[in-house]
Amino acid sequence: MALNCGIVGLPNVGKSTIFSALTSAKAEAANYPFCTIDPNVGVVAVPDPRLSRLSSMFKPKKTVPAIVEFVDIAGLVKGASTGEGLGNQFLSHIREVGMIAHVVRCFDDPDIIHVANRVDPADDIEVIHTELALADLDTVDKRVDKLQKQLKVQDPQVKKDTERELSALAKIRPALEVCKAARTVALEAEEAEAVRKSFLITMKKEIYVCNTDEAGVRSGNAHIEAVRACAAREGSEAVVICGKFEAELGDLGSEEEKREFLAELGLEESGLSSLIHAAYRLLGLRTFFTAGEDECRAWTIRAGDKAPQAAGVIHTDFEKGFIKAEIYSYDDIVQLGTEKAVREAGKLRQEGKDYVVHDGDVVFFKFNV
Repeated sequence: MALNCGIVGLPNVGKSTIFSALTSAKAEAANYPFCTIDPNVGVVAVPDPRLSRLSSMFKPKKTVPAIVEFVDIAGLVKGASTGEGLGNQFLSHIREVGMIAHVVRCFDDPDIIHVANRVDPADDIEVIHTELALADLDTVDKRVDKLQKQLKVQDPQVKKDTERELSALAKIRPALEVCKAARTVALEAEEAEAVRKSFLITMKKEIYVCNTDEAGVRSGNAHIEAVRACAAREGSEAVVICGKFEAELGDLGSEEEKREFLAELGLEESGLSSLIHAAYRLLGLRTFFTAGEDECRAWTIRAGDKAPQAAGVIHTDFEKGFIKAEIYSYDDIVQLGTEKAVREAGKLRQEGKDYVVHDGDVVFFKFNV
């Protein structure tokens, strides 16, 4: 399982600069709107010092981190929901991602054009939210028309499923009409599952990325506080990033140089690392490890996944033929020093199908197919 995250925002807010810093794949970046038309896609390793520590202990032939896929989507403008600025094309790209990283300009620079000729984060956020909600409203109306025809089907299960989805969409539509996100609507679990078929953009989790200057990273500013306030109202998070600084950090060769560079700004981790970790939290993702002489690897699961589901992330045969899992915690092997010592201390456990895998578990699956 990989986290798939779309980077969205108005033109010229720094999306492509941040994407380039994330992936070290230089996206086209220019001081004019719509320089990115086709979405750039980059795969980024999830920073996790635990994996590095396990690798130093086991000295495997290969170390494989968990990954995040970032998609750099062209800037949206007012009217995008009706096709303004190639909006329909861009909106279709957003529908395909798992969550949204909403980049907001939080710096003043007269040399960099703002599409509205002023820097106002709250207004910028409202423009994007309005366009996404209006696009979803159009989707809902088209979906309802299709479902109304489906009600004529005689199959009772199809009819029941159709009625459930129509009920959910009827609850969502009034929110979209006033440009509120579909995710703000209280739905029953079955309704929420049914509405996934509509692929609504505003059902996706959204995290805010404050793209600021170096002074903003050091001490903040009013623009950043405005974005944080918006995130807090929505139960989301805001991450502060200086796109230019992150690009310079990415160009450094060694990890030691990067740590020294961060220390100069009084930071423990880069803004991009903070973004990845915040996205993990919002999506309720967890990491478990497999470790041995051949490979040390980080795997991504959802909070609450049980051992067979975790095994299935490695290979579907592991889930189908699951017998049991041998598990110990990362903290235990760090404290005791070796896997042998973990066994001797009785810290290695045999767990069955009902075991909920925890973040930081080191797991060896036994299966039969």
